Parts: sequence; C-alpha cells; structure tokens
Amino acid sequence: MNKSLKLTALALGLACAAQAMAADLTVVSFGGANKNAQVKAFYTPWEQAGNGKIIAGEYNGEMAKVKAMVDTKSVSWNLVEVESPELARGCDEGMFEQLDPAQFGNPADYVPGAIQPCGVGFFVWSTVLAYNADKLTSAPTSWADFWDTKKFPGKRGLRKGAKYTLEFALMADGVAPKDVYSVLATKDGVDRAFKKLDQLKPSIQWWEAGAQPPQYLASGDVVMSSAYNGRIAAVQKESNLKVVWNGGIYDFDAWAIPKGAKNADEAQKFIAFSVKPEQQKTYSENIAYGPANTKAIALLDKSLLKDMPTAPENIANQVAIDVTFWADYGEQLEQRFNSWAAK
Repeated sequence: MNKSLKLTALALGLACAAQAMAADLTVVSFGGANKNAQVKAFYTPWEQAGNGKIIAGEYNGEMAKVKAMVDTKSVSWNLVEVESPELARGCDEGMFEQLDPAQFGNPADYVPGAIQPCGVGFFVWSTVLAYNADKLTSAPTSWADFWDTKKFPGKRGLRKGAKYTLEFALMADGVAPKDVYSVLATKDGVDRAFKKLDQLKPSIQWWEAGAQPPQYLASGDVVMSSAYNGRIAAVQKESNLKVVWNGGIYDFDAWAIPKGAKNADEAQKFIAFSVKPEQQKTYSENIAYGPANTKAIALLDKSLLKDMPTAPENIANQVAIDVTFWADYGEQLEQRFNSWAAK
C-alpha cells in the first residue's frame, strides 16, 4: 500500500470517526411558530457547527407516548419539549433522565426555576391580562379591574379550567401575587377564589385554545381576557391589543431526555447549546417568549424587550407557576371547577 493511499485511508478513518462522534438527534417540540423559532435559534446553528443532524418531530404534549416508549424500552426520541408540571411529574415517575447541572454553567444566570433535576427551561411564557384598547375608554392595570364590570362594562374571557383562573380570582380579591399559592393551599382560600368567580360568572366567556383570546378581543366579543402573551404579541401589528404584565403567571417550556434514550450525552450538550445567551437571543427575536438565560436580555433589541415576560419590569409583579401545588391539588381543584362551571 503506497504512502498516499495509507494517508487517504487514515483521513477517511478519521472522517468516519468524526462522523460517528456527531450523533443525529431526534428533537420533538410542540410545533408552530415556536418550532420555527427553534429551527433558526437551535437546530440550524447546531448542524452548521458540525454536531450532527437534528431530526425534528412534533407532538401535542401527550405524556402517554413518552411513557409507552420508556416502558417498552423502545425510545426513539432524544429530546422532548415539556411544560413544567409534566416535567416534574415525569421526573418523579422515572420517565426522564437525571441531568448534570454543571453542564449549564452558573444557576444564577437563569430565571429561577429553569434548571431542574430532569430538565432545563429554555424559554419563559406568561398567561396575562389582555385587552382591546379600541373598546375601552381607560386602560385596566390589574385583575381587580378585570373583575370591575361597572368601570369596565362588557364580557371577560377566561381559560376554562382551575389552573390560572383560581390564582387570578384571588389576586382580584386583593391577595398579593407572592402569597397566592399559600392562600390557595387552604380550604378557605379555595372557597374565597370560587366566591370571587361567582361575582364574575354572568360576564365570563370561556376559552380553551390559545388562539381564541385574540379572536374574541379583536371581534369585541370580550373587552378583556386572560391570554398567552405570545399569542397577543403575534397580532399586535394589526390590532390594538395590549398586555398587562401585573399579576401574570409565568411558566417554562423545558427540554427533557426520555429515560433510556440513546446518545444522552449528546442530547445534554444540545440542551446546554440551546441555553447559551446567543442562541437564546435568536430564539426570542423570532417569537415573543422570554429567554431563560438572563444574559440574553442585554443582547436583545430594546423594542423587543417590551414584549418579553422576562424583561425585569415585566416579571417584577408576576408569579411563577407553582408546579408542586398543581401536582398535589390539580385533580381535585379541576373537578370542583368543572362542577362549578356546569352549574
């Protein structure tokens, strides 16, 4: 074998080894505008850096799918996007791999709660009070205003479920955002929330899908509604819909690795890559959700920051969703809510 052939063989061998080291990852998200932002911010730059291909999938948050894969030891996903309550529950039930927090740098650089034992929050979204400024003579500033049908006549939109709705009712009744969950964890607190909802019940139009509040507000079916902040931001160019951050409730979407997934080390590296300030900045430039890594905030254009749940002035009077509370009390509160709503 002559020398140049040997070198070619060696070069090929090294190229194959490099290829083998860069594993392809199947990354499953919730799709839509959120996925488009992920492609620009995470998938494409990851591939361009020679880290292997991203095979992008979508689902609607069905934990049963993940559980079935884990139980039958036939895990085909490397990473899956989950909301905080599902992350906590899945971690408790052994559905997700434990992560090494050292990979993600200084915990102080993140919005509190982003780094969890089985997952890392990579963006923050909020459920907020939204209103149509064309339909109101003055601007509401709180959930107390939302409940004030004399000062602000008209219908109100609320999500048809206990989660968020009970918290908002207590804030409307004068409970400080930071005390909401300690009050709601008592029998008297729950009774107080439902009593407050009784006052507003004749004026409520319920919504179930995130696309509904902006539609109800634009058409004038309701004058105010609870809504996901990204849904309002998406239509602000063509409407006069506004957001009140005061009393909003924020949550993370996080990456988790299903238990038994192949290439778990590569998957952890992808998570670490997705929460770097530069990647976080690109993500937030493409959708109005806040970076989980607070170092990205300084990199963002000031005009975008006003729509971000994590901008310091926006997050100041918001509440972090209490995942443990909803894991413990969710079922019974949803049952009580459903029977109350049906009356």
